[in-house]
Amino acid sequence: MDDNDLTNALEHAGLSPYQADALVALVDVGAASAAEIADRSGVPAPRIYDVLRDLEEKGYVEVYEQGSLHARVRDPSSVTEDLESRASRFSRAAETIEERWAEPTMDDYAVSVVHRFETVLDRAATEIEGATNQVQLCANESQFEALAPHLRAARDRGAFVKLCYTDESVDATAPPTDRFEETCTEVRFRTLPSPFVAIVDRRTVCFAPHERSVNEYGIIVDERTHAYVFHTFFKSSLWNEWETIHSERRDDLPRTYVDVRACVRDLEALLADGATVRATVVGESVETGEPVELSGEVVETTYQTGPTAEGLPRRSLLGGVVNLVIDDGEQRHTAGGWGAVLEDVEALRVIVTDVEYSA
Repeated sequence: MDDNDLTNALEHAGLSPYQADALVALVDVGAASAAEIADRSGVPAPRIYDVLRDLEEKGYVEVYEQGSLHARVRDPSSVTEDLESRASRFSRAAETIEERWAEPTMDDYAVSVVHRFETVLDRAATEIEGATNQVQLCANESQFEALAPHLRAARDRGAFVKLCYTDESVDATAPPTDRFEETCTEVRFRTLPSPFVAIVDRRTVCFAPHERSVNEYGIIVDERTHAYVFHTFFKSSLWNEWETIHSERRDDLPRTYVDVRACVRDLEALLADGATVRATVVGESVETGEPVELSGEVVETTYQTGPTAEGLPRRSLLGGVVNLVIDDGEQRHTAGGWGAVLEDVEALRVIVTDVEYSA
């Protein structure tokens, strides 16, 4: 580094141009009179005395009398330590700016837009790792591999994992199903360009457009109402119409549902056949938000949708009232699905424990 670069660096470290020039000149000789320092540095003679005293106050030099005013550099470590400390602060500031640019704080916003897909994937991994009830995920091969350990942790904790596995290549074929046994409850296979979506425990959403998108960005949602919009998109566009290639669902009891719509579709057929169905509903009070657990007989189901276009299967719609009525022996309670507002309980899980038919 030449003298010009060195003095420029010292100026950025907080020295004035005259202070930087005088310090560089003094470092070269170790000690000298004020007049000699002025000659070497180009600092005007009338200013050199104030410049040296300012450097002394900063701890860089020591000023003393020896017939005339002299100065010498203190231990260079005092200078280098200060510069290294400043450099470290600049480096940390640069890292912080990069982090905040990539991932805005979620403290004040329910929805944040981030600039890098890595930020979305990292957040998804963190949220999935801590999932307790359900994960809905749309991911391609590389994304699934990155999240597999976190999905496994969620499954071990009892969370239901629904994966829409995507492959848009021309010769796409469904992957071997045994690779999903420890990570997913159910897997469906989609062969169209797809966004990355992770919906965790009905609250947090991590979203990024498909890889062909011109702009790279992501959306992170941390609020139930906004998350429901992505849930509806997931069900209607990424899930309902695609082939199931892996499922842990069995016909034996007890049978657990995290989707009330799927549960009601099955139960209304049983009730229509005269079966007595007993179940446990685990969820939250619509009125208070407090945890609720109900057990009893399912005495009624409702599956009501709005008008449908000709030829469109009514059961494929996501709108309308869907709930079940459970009698716990003392009173009847209504349980709805995600976003329930008319019912007593928003069901997180319905566990069908017993089905009996009369003689």
